Amino acid sequence: MGLSVQDNQMSFGDTLGLGFMTFAFFLGAGNLIFPPFAGMLAGENMLLAMLGFLITAVGLPLVGLIAVAKAQGKVMAMLPVFAATALAIAIYIIIGPAFAAPRTGLVAYEIGAKPFIDNTTATIMLGSLSLNLSQLIYTLCFFIITMLLALFPGKLLDSVGKVLTPILLLLLVGLAISVLFLPAADVGVAVGDYKHHPLTKGILEGYNTMDTLASLMFGMLIIDLLRKKGIEQPSAQTKYLIRAAFIAAAGLAFVYVSLFFLGATAGDIAAGAKNGGEILTNYVTREFGSLGTVLLSAVVTLACLTTAVGLVSACSEFFNELMPKLSYRFLVVALSAICALIANVGLSQLINISIPVLMAVYPVAIALVAVTFLTEYFPRPQFAHRATLSVALLFGIFDGMKVAAKSLTGEDGRGISEFAQSFIDFVNGMSPTLSILPLYEEGMAWLLPTLVVIVLCLMIRGGGAKAVSAA
Repeated sequence: MGLSVQDNQMSFGDTLGLGFMTFAFFLGAGNLIFPPFAGMLAGENMLLAMLGFLITAVGLPLVGLIAVAKAQGKVMAMLPVFAATALAIAIYIIIGPAFAAPRTGLVAYEIGAKPFIDNTTATIMLGSLSLNLSQLIYTLCFFIITMLLALFPGKLLDSVGKVLTPILLLLLVGLAISVLFLPAADVGVAVGDYKHHPLTKGILEGYNTMDTLASLMFGMLIIDLLRKKGIEQPSAQTKYLIRAAFIAAAGLAFVYVSLFFLGATAGDIAAGAKNGGEILTNYVTREFGSLGTVLLSAVVTLACLTTAVGLVSACSEFFNELMPKLSYRFLVVALSAICALIANVGLSQLINISIPVLMAVYPVAIALVAVTFLTEYFPRPQFAHRATLSVALLFGIFDGMKVAAKSLTGEDGRGISEFAQSFIDFVNGMSPTLSILPLYEEGMAWLLPTLVVIVLCLMIRGGGAKAVSAA
């Protein structure tokens, strides 16, 4: 992106360009699969579920970017070096080889390849593992290409990104107009947790985008980019990062709202769908025919590829800085291989596996954003950061364990290993005590204890009023 900078000022067009680039960072094609599926399940409770989803999938990433701007990229400065490093490693693993990067290959397969494959049920046995043959071949090819592009980065990837983002945005605008004026069916009935707790379920569903975690990394990346382009003043960096954040948030909100409506009005199109990718593909095929399906699959595949290359490159650079003995090229090869391996658990399964981890880590990211905004009001900011994040992590782990135990139990409760049963019994034993906490049943037991700690940290040694006046 060519920014014209003079006296730490950017033109309106360059600021808009920075905003669209930030939007492109967040809109990994994987984000297209969650709103349609959530909309389908929420049905008549779509508006509340959508509000909850927008809070965590748009609001929190926006606030995260602003927090990074406010802290000049040093959001973890108040933490012990070990804790800050561990948190950074956890975030890079989650948005890299563990979940987000393998998911790009699976979304590309679901939307970009599966509609054109006659037999998607053929399997191959590797030892005791049964793997989907077409998915295995596709993901191997996908991550080999990812590896090559990450090993030899050049202008090709930048050019593809610059062309792809506008095309993808145009497609999504056309899709949004179609959804509003040509709904496939009437809004359906809410099911599952969306029937009783649509708002909190929507909030938790927004965790799946992983964008709040990513915002902490993207914010530092954008500040570094601005610095390289000649924006040296911290106040100017903060100003332009915040403007870019609002542009990106507006774009994401537009995309998510239209996809929620698509899922809620999908009707028979969504019958038997296991994820939002299937709903999106079925809708485009019905409304726009084979040409629309081909265009969607091509753009989503390339968008997934650019996202995968970006994630693998960023993770390789991070771990290379952390462990210089491991070369960047070795890490690219290793991480690409890990992504290809993990991708073959399947999209729905990968999402299910990621949920307990996100339930545990997300509260820490949210708490970090909150205390970053309040740093100047804490009489003892270092203690406040450490105490708040510790409590958020502790109760977040409880929330994650509850979800993990529920998924292990399954619908029939059969076929559980002895270790799994012990884990389930342990979680069930803690539940009577933890259920006293508000929002425990909804999966947000961390919220009240974290807020209490923040308030206490504001009051400690003379209270919040003294701290504010001192600031």
